[in-house]
Amino acid sequence: MGEQQNLQGAGKCPVMHGANTASSQSVTGWWPETLNLDILHQHDRKTNPMDEGFDYREEVRKLDVEALKKDLHALMTDSQEWWPADWGHYGGFMIRMAWHAAGTYRIADGRGGGGSGNQRFAPIASWPDNASLDKARRLLWPVKKKYGNKLSWADLIILAGNVAYESMGLKTFGFSFGREDIWHPEKDIYWGAEKEWLAPSDERFEDVGKPDTMENPLAAVQMGLIYVNPEGVNGKPDPMKTAAQVRETFARMAMNDEETAALTAGGHTVGKCHGNGDPGALGAEPEGSDIVGQGLGWDNPNMQGRASNAITSGLEGAWTTHPTKFDMGYFDMLLDHEWELTKSPAGANQWQPVDIKEEDKPVDASDPSQRRMPMMTDADMGMKMDPIYREYMEAFRKDPEYFQDCFARAWFKLIHRDLGPKSRYIGPEVPEEDLIWQDPVPQGETHYVEEVVKEKIAEAGLSISDMVSTAWDSARTFRGSDLRGGANGARIRLAPQKDWAGNEPERLARVLKVYEQLSADTGASVADIIVLGGSVGIEKAAKAAGYEVHVPFLKGRGDATDEMTDAESFEPMEPTADGFRNWQKENYVVKPEELLLDRAQLMGLTAAQMTVLIGGMRVLSTNHGGTKHGVFTDREGQLTNDFFVNLTDMAYSWKSVGENLYEVRDRKTDQKKWTATRVDLVFGSHSILRSYAEVYAQDDNQEKFVKDFVKAWAKVMNADRFDAEKLQA
Repeated sequence: MGEQQNLQGAGKCPVMHGANTASSQSVTGWWPETLNLDILHQHDRKTNPMDEGFDYREEVRKLDVEALKKDLHALMTDSQEWWPADWGHYGGFMIRMAWHAAGTYRIADGRGGGGSGNQRFAPIASWPDNASLDKARRLLWPVKKKYGNKLSWADLIILAGNVAYESMGLKTFGFSFGREDIWHPEKDIYWGAEKEWLAPSDERFEDVGKPDTMENPLAAVQMGLIYVNPEGVNGKPDPMKTAAQVRETFARMAMNDEETAALTAGGHTVGKCHGNGDPGALGAEPEGSDIVGQGLGWDNPNMQGRASNAITSGLEGAWTTHPTKFDMGYFDMLLDHEWELTKSPAGANQWQPVDIKEEDKPVDASDPSQRRMPMMTDADMGMKMDPIYREYMEAFRKDPEYFQDCFARAWFKLIHRDLGPKSRYIGPEVPEEDLIWQDPVPQGETHYVEEVVKEKIAEAGLSISDMVSTAWDSARTFRGSDLRGGANGARIRLAPQKDWAGNEPERLARVLKVYEQLSADTGASVADIIVLGGSVGIEKAAKAAGYEVHVPFLKGRGDATDEMTDAESFEPMEPTADGFRNWQKENYVVKPEELLLDRAQLMGLTAAQMTVLIGGMRVLSTNHGGTKHGVFTDREGQLTNDFFVNLTDMAYSWKSVGENLYEVRDRKTDQKKWTATRVDLVFGSHSILRSYAEVYAQDDNQEKFVKDFVKAWAKVMNADRFDAEKLQA
């Protein structure tokens, strides 16, 4: 009692310090090598404050778009004293916010982008490249508050940039609503291994002089940046080297040279950079700020109500004479002047014209009676000096209509790249034109009789492994990150997918030959037949195990053509590993089970669904190349729970016999019974995965295993059918 009184007297806190915030004492803190399954459950229903059953995509259809856009147009010139607008116009600010939300997209894994409102959360909200964008979102709060549930933050952030361009004179290509908000950070996104902001580029390049050696799937050159360092490679000006990095980073964000040049010019036609002061005077970023900041960071004690005193990038000045107008001024400024290297007031490297007329200088962002020197970043100078980019700059200046159309299309692509196929677009401004990067798929036939087609598939002489593996390979390309891929379109028939090593091209060609004939005979698309083939195989295997099941199926998939397919953009989607088929193209630094998690997360699977699919596919003999690793059964081709029964049976021991190769041995005889990989054995060694495996190994859960497998299978097959939401639940 005396000790307790002493503790209280010493002012001891009655709760354990750091218990709800510190990560060092978490499971992964104690055992950093353990497999972390959090990425499979990060957007659990418990994190969502909206009522169960709330459907944003239905709510947004009720939105008064005309009134919303009228309010946004008014906002652009309603300068607030607490954060004054440059030249009384927030257009450039809102464009930067939308651009930096959408610009995190990368084609390698489809992650990033503006489709989820992720910019509201750490780490992105506190990246150095996003300095002061917290104020842009706060300026939008009255609009979000007014339209409430009918308008997501994700849609509002992107729409604000689109409206900003309209208010400055650009005829935009269109806009779609339908981006659904998340409610906490996307922890599955790997932004780099660096432990400090703006760490030297060398850390993510094998050779910083060779941009294509940047670590995959990264797209930005430094931690905390959207694209490249505006001062030059590692902050050292060299326009040609910077241009090479620009080319690589934009390519990794799905943009070609023409689009990159148009985006650079169109992005820098309006707005300005901010570096008029001492960056050391700024407060901490939002995530590191004091509670009185209420979510705002980068406090500037020298702002004094003047827009021209802001500090964000550290560079200072506008690119054009009229920074609130979308005009051709960028080309005149860039191409008609010689430029010299100088320093901004904040000490950043930037370029200024050697000689310029007073009337060609932009006016001060706060005081229209004063004119200021324009500037260019090292990336802008790359547009002037790189011969390919220079050619586009000259062509754009010569033909303003060509430039404006090219930019409008590239901007539309930038802000819609991760929204998925056009069938998901919502709103009165959705353009009619189909664009190849939208992965168009024609509507498939629905008038055939499903059971008749299934009978013909069953009579075609294909094995269960052939049917199930082909359906899986077609559907596994789906990425929930950018809603690309999947079985719809049957692009597994086309380049480059038909030649991917993971698809076993020879086996695939043999199966597709059968399916194409069946398609001609029945009128069903090859895409539907591929998926129905998987259903036939699973139903046959379940029946052999003693269970009558029907795999849910939705008609109407279409068959894409080569002309509908941007083959180059599909190349980064090639699987280098597929744990579900127990295959790796080669050995990697990353563990096989980690690659499995990445694939499962992109496909939208939970840990339990991943588990049941692995167990089912092993006994159906779907391993790549027909290997027997993990096929823990004497009843191949039957949909049994044998994988889990034998994995958890202590009658067996496990022995490593090579890199990612193990033997399962009988404890009594020491005879080899089966072989396995890490992907197989992790379901017995990892405590959480083992708990799922034990559920399916129970004597009373054999039927549950079959039903759960069918449900998870249907989810994968229909993941890209956005009219099949009930199947995806």
